[in-house]
Amino acid sequence: MVHDALAALSVLDGCELTTTAKDAAELLALVAGQDVAQGQDGVFRIVRGVAKDRIISTVDPEARHGHKSKNRRFDGYKAHTSVDPDSKIIEEVALTPANAPDSDAVDDLLADHDQEEDKPTVVGDSAYGGAGTRKALEEDGYELQAKTPPARNTTGGFTKDDFAIDAEAGTATCPAGNTVAIRPARGGGGRANFAPHCGSCPLRAQCTNARRGRTIAIHPHESLLRRARADQGRPEWAERYRADRPIVERKIAHLMRRAWGGRKARTRGQIRVATDLDTRAGAVNLARLAVLGVAFGTQGWAVNPA
Repeated sequence: MVHDALAALSVLDGCELTTTAKDAAELLALVAGQDVAQGQDGVFRIVRGVAKDRIISTVDPEARHGHKSKNRRFDGYKAHTSVDPDSKIIEEVALTPANAPDSDAVDDLLADHDQEEDKPTVVGDSAYGGAGTRKALEEDGYELQAKTPPARNTTGGFTKDDFAIDAEAGTATCPAGNTVAIRPARGGGGRANFAPHCGSCPLRAQCTNARRGRTIAIHPHESLLRRARADQGRPEWAERYRADRPIVERKIAHLMRRAWGGRKARTRGQIRVATDLDTRAGAVNLARLAVLGVAFGTQGWAVNPA
């Protein structure tokens, strides 16, 4: 099949193609080469691993492989939703290829609020809790409530949060009181090496079992992540998260399961699938407005007094 594809491309080499033919030739070249490699014997074989941003369909080249967990995979696109927890109205939907991170949709989901002075609090799951997303939202004036993974120590001893980090001074201090300089890393952050102090440290057994001693990595946005982990330990943070998160999850389930089989795209191509998603979200919102008593009468749309 690869030899046939290359033969077809060789016939087209040097020809002036129309836009449609050119797109088809480029797709053929990409598909023919992304998963195979030619050995010294001239035979093409499937390569180990997966090509980055691999095209999975010739009839829908924008679709991608995605996964919800290690064992739960799907093909196509990923729908993202923002919901007002008070009215339970879907405010915005966005569509990305299945392999895109959830955080890629944040700007589209919050676009209607960007010009507001009093921006809403954004509540999301851990997919939106990354440092980059946090920093961007904070700079735009949003407060984010999304779970951040806790600092862990595989030995069960002191975690990174037990170390005092002074970003301005560029130092880190361990629970035993030893202070070392943070060695900067390319791209920000760095590493703090406490090995010279670990040999005689009375707290070593509570800190590390590494032969060379303890070293901690400092994230470029370490202070932001530490603040987020501290905030999610507050009762009022947990109460807000527990109150709003289930409302959004139920609305997503409503959209996916009741809106004409929402987990199955009825069209091809990201633009057309996104338009279909908008239509489904609109239908779900109309159903919600009916529950709230909004109806269309002689005076137009109004709240039904009954």
